[in-house]
Amino acid sequence: MRTRYAEIEPFITRDGSRIRELMHPDTHGNRRQSLAEATVAPGASTLLHRHRATEEIYYFTHGAGLMTLGTERFAVRAGDTVCIPPGTPHRLENTGEEALVLLCACAPAYSHDDTELL
Repeated sequence: MRTRYAEIEPFITRDGSRIRELMHPDTHGNRRQSLAEATVAPGASTLLHRHRATEEIYYFTHGAGLMTLGTERFAVRAGDTVCIPPGTPHRLENTGEEALVLLCACAPAYSHDDTELL
C-alpha cells in the first residue's frame, strides 16, 4: 500500500493540532498503527490530553517548541524524538516563529475516541 501526501486532506484533532493521516487502518488498510504529520502554528498549542490505549512516538521535523509530558516540561526541536506512553498527559506549544511540524506514529492507530481532554 502507498499514499501520496498531496492527496491527503488535513483535519483538526480533538487536541487542536492540524493532522494529515499519512497511513491509517480506517482509510488505507494497514492493520495496527497509524502515521500522521502534525503541525502546530507559531504561538499556538495543543490542549492537554492523554490517550488511554495508544502509545505515541513524535519525531520533530521542523521548528521548535515546548513539550509537556506528564510532570515534565522540556524544549523540543527538529531532530528530537519523544515517546508518550499510554495514559500520559501531554501537550505541545510552538514557541518559535515558524510551524512546529512532527511525524506521529501511534500504536494502536489514532482514534478520536481514545483522546481524553484534560
